[in-house]
Amino acid sequence: MYWIAFGDVHESTSVLGSIPGLSGAEAVIITGDITNRGSRDAVDRVIRAVAGINPRILAQPGNMDTDAVQAYLCEQDMDIHLKVRELTSGIGIMGVGLSTPTPFGTPGEVPDATIGKWLDETFAKAGSFDKLIVVVHEPPHGTNVDILGDGEHVGSPLVRAFIERVQPDLVLTGHIHESRAMDMLGRTRVINPGMLAGGGFVRIEYTDGNLSAELMSV
Repeated sequence: MYWIAFGDVHESTSVLGSIPGLSGAEAVIITGDITNRGSRDAVDRVIRAVAGINPRILAQPGNMDTDAVQAYLCEQDMDIHLKVRELTSGIGIMGVGLSTPTPFGTPGEVPDATIGKWLDETFAKAGSFDKLIVVVHEPPHGTNVDILGDGEHVGSPLVRAFIERVQPDLVLTGHIHESRAMDMLGRTRVINPGMLAGGGFVRIEYTDGNLSAELMSV
């Protein structure tokens, strides 16, 4: 049993057909930034492109996505922002989208305190899954997955604090395109696959009670 995850799509879907195993995945998980300040039509084009290969989609908005994107995901019953869903028996997934403020004034920005509050509130709904996957568009501060090209760490301290405290089994993040990488915070594996156009994705497998994840590229 496996799932495929990616993010920072930014309306570029040309590599979808090159992702091995995409059609056979239990679900496709999109971590945010589906569009570029996009309309309903923009998100519809992306989701239709994914659904043409695999219609089982779970997604959330990133900071480049508008309220129209969020509304569309909710209407399609694929939204995971501030929600908890069961992937399969014993495995839960929770999502927190958007990001902390950027220099670019993007549509989906909120204070770090809000991201931290959302993580705590959503986790409170997670119950007692054997395994928990957290999808948070904003990466944790001071890790391999939040580094700009000049070496500056720009992730969220509160996202990091949440991960260190809760220790979910896996965290999928994004937002910082040039920081395609993997890191560990305690026992939690944290993965940023970078921009989809760059070919990055994550393959998550569940076999004999073991959950594993690998950063891959087409």
